[in-house]
Amino acid sequence: MSFKNQIEFLKELQKNNNKEWMDANRKWYKEVRDEYINWLDSMNNRLSHIDKDYYDTPGKKGINRINNNLMFHPNKPVYKDHFGAGFDKKPKTADFYFELGIERCIFAGGLWRPEPKVVRSVREAIDYDGDELQKILNKKSFKKLFGGLYEDVNLTKAPKGFAQDHKHIKLLRHKTFAVEITFATEQTFHTNFEERLIEVYQEMLPFRRYLNKAITV
Repeated sequence: MSFKNQIEFLKELQKNNNKEWMDANRKWYKEVRDEYINWLDSMNNRLSHIDKDYYDTPGKKGINRINNNLMFHPNKPVYKDHFGAGFDKKPKTADFYFELGIERCIFAGGLWRPEPKVVRSVREAIDYDGDELQKILNKKSFKKLFGGLYEDVNLTKAPKGFAQDHKHIKLLRHKTFAVEITFATEQTFHTNFEERLIEVYQEMLPFRRYLNKAITV
């Protein structure tokens, strides 16, 4: 699939980021959204065949709203500048995320600023077998693709209940346990883009499985 129609729509939307313009172009929006959902359905089917534990996530369930949540972020524009969607989106687990933006796109996965109870579960898993997580993060192909854990706001000291000299103190200080890769939107126009998505999904899978085991055991 070519995302050129979606990108063109997003560009025009950002020039006219208001409900009046959206209402006047509702037909176009539904067209690009339906195309995107159909592509999500196709990728959902492909991914379900390479991951035995894959959680079926049809496009309509995976796609994110294009509206910004102005109740919590009143200073943001009315509409986002991208189309976002999750794959393997089992509730309360680490899913795989794709974001189609005007100039850049994102592949990401993990747990983004989860609630304290979830963070505690991950930290307990690291305390128990942090070597396993470190092994995943240190894998040559993983490091080449993602670099390392997403650098969000981390603790400056050891979390409560853990020693400051803990073997995996750097991991324990994280509040977000996620990885991402960004790339130019033009790359989505290449014929091998879907294979690239699958490659990233597979490379990230052990990381996401570690997190999901940590928060479900």
